[in-house]
Amino acid sequence: MRVKYDVTNRAGLVIIPAQTFVEPEHLELLERHRVDPYSIIFAGESQVSPEPPPSAAPSVCSELFHKTVEESRELFESVRKSGKVPLLEIRKEIAPMVQETAFHSDVFELLEAVKAKDDYTHRHHIGVGVISTLIGKWMGMEEPDLSALTLAATLHDIGKLKIPSHILDKPEKLTPDEYKLVQKHTVHGYEPLKNTVGVQHRVALVALQHHEREDGAGYPLKLGSGQIGLFSKIVAVADIFHAMSSKRPYHDPIPFYQIMNQMRDGKFGELEPNIVSLFLNQMTRRLVGTKVILTDGRQGEVVYINPSDTETTLIKVDNEYIDLSKERHLQIKEIAAI
Repeated sequence: MRVKYDVTNRAGLVIIPAQTFVEPEHLELLERHRVDPYSIIFAGESQVSPEPPPSAAPSVCSELFHKTVEESRELFESVRKSGKVPLLEIRKEIAPMVQETAFHSDVFELLEAVKAKDDYTHRHHIGVGVISTLIGKWMGMEEPDLSALTLAATLHDIGKLKIPSHILDKPEKLTPDEYKLVQKHTVHGYEPLKNTVGVQHRVALVALQHHEREDGAGYPLKLGSGQIGLFSKIVAVADIFHAMSSKRPYHDPIPFYQIMNQMRDGKFGELEPNIVSLFLNQMTRRLVGTKVILTDGRQGEVVYINPSDTETTLIKVDNEYIDLSKERHLQIKEIAAI
């Protein structure tokens, strides 16, 4: 394998020049300089990567997600009318498609596909299911737990079916009374799920707990860290990321770098730090080789990220290399359309 670009250390010194064929001594050099080999882009088809190469055309992930949303729409509408959860149909028809979408090899193509640009409510159910399943996979969950997580995440907001749509879709800030009504969706979701035969209690708890926070500042019960289930903690992270990266009645998608920074800084409430760290680290290291759009509108390619200092990020724009740790006025606004 041959490196595509110069490989530099934290001081900016080139330790492996571009187009060099990698030998065992180069791997030792990377280790000495604490450079993550997964951050390197290789020329040609061979590439060091923990993920298999993309096997599907760019449109396939989007098409699968859209199909999942459409098939789930009728099932969720039946819950609205009857108050009963069609568990068998969701397990048989929806959950497998959610997992198939989550296992797509290109994470950023996947995340672009699941963004809600319209029809937020139905796309959010499935989007959070996909992202939660992805986090569970990164955590190394075994199949029974991963399947239960997929189901729990896909049903996490089922209680919103009892909230009037004119409130959910309101473009202005909610009144205190409207906000209290929206908060009740957690209880509205938990009640039918806990009474559905075949639904594990930890699955039902996600509907109740996904807005709880580690410091007890969440709702509806203001639980502390030790009282919140693991699935609920995972879904809380996925829920926030999907909501902030999607178009909603009262805000446009938030720029990528702002979501990452605000999640890291606890802007959305105190989340389980290990899950947040895992999610952000997995996202960050997969940025290498990805086309991005900067806040000044230019498009470039991420060529290097220091795993121990993610602010040290090099972007190649045409023939120029931009170090975001020095160019503080620039940030990654969004992942370029694939």
